Amino acid sequence: MTDNKQYDKILIKNLVLKNIAGVEAWQRLKSQPVVISVALFTDVSDAGNTDHVTNTIHYGHVTKAITKLGETCTFKTLESFAHAVVKLCCVQFGALKTEVTVEQPKALLHAAASGVKLTRALEDFSSAGDSVTETTGDISGLGVYDELFVKDLRLHTIVGVNPWEREEKQVVIFNLTIYPSALPYGYKDTERNKSYNLRTIVRTLTRRIEASAYKTIEALGVTIARLAIEKCFVNKISVRIEKPSAILFADCSGIEVTRDCDWLRRILAEEEKAGPFVHYTKKIKFSKEIPADYTETAYIAFGSNVGDRVKNINMALDRIESHCNSVVIDTSFLYETPPMYYEKQASFLNGVCKVLTSLKPHELLAKLKETENTLGRLPTFRNGPRPIDLDILFYDDLVMETDDLIIPHKLIQEREFVLWPLCDIARDMEHPRLFKTNGQLLSQLLKATADSPTGPLKIDKVIPIYQEGLWRWNDKSYIMGILNVTPDSFSDGGKHNVLDNAVKAAWRMKEEGADIIDIGGMSTRPGANDTFPEEEEIKRVVPVISRLRESGFDLPISIDTFRASVALAAIKAGANLINDISGGNRDPQMLNVMAESKLPVCLMHMRGDAQTMMNKENTQYDNDDVVNDVSHVLHSLIQNAIAAGVHRWNIILDPGIGFAKTSEQDFELIRHLKDMSKGYDSLLRGFPSLAGISRKKFIGNVTGVKEAEKRAFGTAGAVAACVAGGVNIIRVHDVRPMWEVVQVCDNIWSHKQQ
Repeated sequence: MTDNKQYDKILIKNLVLKNIAGVEAWQRLKSQPVVISVALFTDVSDAGNTDHVTNTIHYGHVTKAITKLGETCTFKTLESFAHAVVKLCCVQFGALKTEVTVEQPKALLHAAASGVKLTRALEDFSSAGDSVTETTGDISGLGVYDELFVKDLRLHTIVGVNPWEREEKQVVIFNLTIYPSALPYGYKDTERNKSYNLRTIVRTLTRRIEASAYKTIEALGVTIARLAIEKCFVNKISVRIEKPSAILFADCSGIEVTRDCDWLRRILAEEEKAGPFVHYTKKIKFSKEIPADYTETAYIAFGSNVGDRVKNINMALDRIESHCNSVVIDTSFLYETPPMYYEKQASFLNGVCKVLTSLKPHELLAKLKETENTLGRLPTFRNGPRPIDLDILFYDDLVMETDDLIIPHKLIQEREFVLWPLCDIARDMEHPRLFKTNGQLLSQLLKATADSPTGPLKIDKVIPIYQEGLWRWNDKSYIMGILNVTPDSFSDGGKHNVLDNAVKAAWRMKEEGADIIDIGGMSTRPGANDTFPEEEEIKRVVPVISRLRESGFDLPISIDTFRASVALAAIKAGANLINDISGGNRDPQMLNVMAESKLPVCLMHMRGDAQTMMNKENTQYDNDDVVNDVSHVLHSLIQNAIAAGVHRWNIILDPGIGFAKTSEQDFELIRHLKDMSKGYDSLLRGFPSLAGISRKKFIGNVTGVKEAEKRAFGTAGAVAACVAGGVNIIRVHDVRPMWEVVQVCDNIWSHKQQ
């Protein structure tokens, strides 16, 4: 409202109704108590002067109207209900301004209540049609005061500096106030990701809070505010934290912090300038162009069980970009799944991609059907074999149902082959119809299938590795045999730089049990020369790869290089995997080569180069936390690769044991391998890993064995630790003895668990 006049208020406090406005604490769409408080801004002078109730807004009539609205209408969310009440008071009863607070005492399991507070003026509805209920409040400017809130969220966490506070979790009470309006920040709602549903925000924050162990509630409060803004796309949030057990003769001690997206931008800019993580990770060098009108987000499921399944999927994704007015911006991991519904057919390869598109839902559907037809899908019986199947799962947060298209896809919740890959890229996204996250849907489905007569399904996360072959990450640990065709490698330099010797060594490693051979033409040991001409590196590796393929060598071959031209030449000669110690960070063309080749790639963590990686600067990590630093940098490398078009299912990670790490840091990484790849909130969750620990210096330092070739027993211990830590590929020199170690370890620490 533009004037400064003082208005009187008609008040209704804590009106309790029974209404369906979103879901209750167990995510069921059921009636639940709703508490409403209303303030109608008006001028009561006429009624005050005449003492006639007809000269004012009758609170009894308002109460009856709100009650009727609540008892006869169902609302998708509590916000929708609040908007309807505001419009009712302004439009039907003529209030110049209305403030409404609506809360649900039973909406969240661990909170006293959650709710919404809105204020709108009559002028906000002046130009809106009769069918428009929800307004942004931009005309009156009152929308900036909108609030979503959570009252008294009671959680248990470790927090405090005293020794006794570090021993046991204590109750901590959180009050959250979220300000959803984009108006103060100068952009439209469509220019930034839509904020998560309040329930999903609370779930995300709860998981972080209960897993944390901060010494101060100040650090906890700032962290939670940042998480809400950065990961849940909140514009502004106030976090109030109370510790009821902190002071014996007081109800509580606590803090309140308020942060917004402008604050986060400043923090990110400062971090980018000062490190610690971004300092060692260069900017994206190659990324896809996204046209300005590609503003809609869709998730598309794909599957194939006829012909060359990997080729079919790659062709489908290429065609989505070339013929469907869309850009693929992320992909899931790839899964081999048993057929569903009609079971007498071959297994499927399944995944999900996230796209930006300019097409409307039915236009996108038509283009996807056209792609299926182009790739050879013929009319057949329902759920039968097919070279490619493309389904729209989600389209923004749209809910629609027509004869030929239902969004969200109606069968998401019963399909593991959809939910597994969907959770890779949208685990915490809330299903707009079922009011549960994709992660919850998968968890509930897994419990149901585990209790079924047939038991859980065998679903394998896979990587296409050679010709039409697949590696199943849950089946075994894979052995990568090291073949250095260099004169100066730290352990075997000069042994295989003669072509015949190199070829014989590769065949021998195959006989000893290797699953893949890693061929490198440049030593990357500390102090080595890694600046000699690319042509020399190509001359070292390409003849070996060519001779092996000519002789019928049928194992996958990895090319160990950080140079794009070397990788490209090796691929043409027959290499099947790019193993880049810089994670695509040193050569500006490498990510492009990785994306266009559609081959598996290994991204490794390191700092500096062979000459500088072991200096003091490159072996110092922020807060002495090498695990955290390596995780963040690898995550950044993943984002770079995905932005360039590398498929998620083709990415393997290597923590870079021995590269820019002291021996103590190497051991610290090995201790936390499982946390890095399998922790619920890990940045690297789900990614397969490779560890190169063979004969390295950290082993010699603790065993006293100075000659690298004699470190086999120490290497065996490190191999066992890596298998226990969930590493998928072990890179070794001594293939046969390490193969035997892995067989024993795999039978102890089975990889056959989903």
